[in-house]
Amino acid sequence: MTMGPLLIGVYVFVLSMFVGFEIITKVPPTLHTPLMSGANAISGITIVGAFAAATTGEPSVANLLGGLAVCLATINVVGGFLVTDRMLRMFGKKR
Repeated sequence: MTMGPLLIGVYVFVLSMFVGFEIITKVPPTLHTPLMSGANAISGITIVGAFAAATTGEPSVANLLGGLAVCLATINVVGGFLVTDRMLRMFGKKR
């Protein structure tokens, strides 16, 4: 019996959720903000992939999901930079 691509994708997604949850809960609070802001910056790669999915020739569900991914990844990247900026201002010179 072979598994279809959708079932394999769901399987990988569920496993990655469990692994991600376990990794995030093991990070000490003092390291959480710098690590997450760096990870959010890497999320810019998601924007490039989402643009590729959103700009296919014919309108389809992939276009809608790609557009949604562009929007959410952009929010993630901007939020990551805002958190990093706020964190760095905490350690800067007092005015």
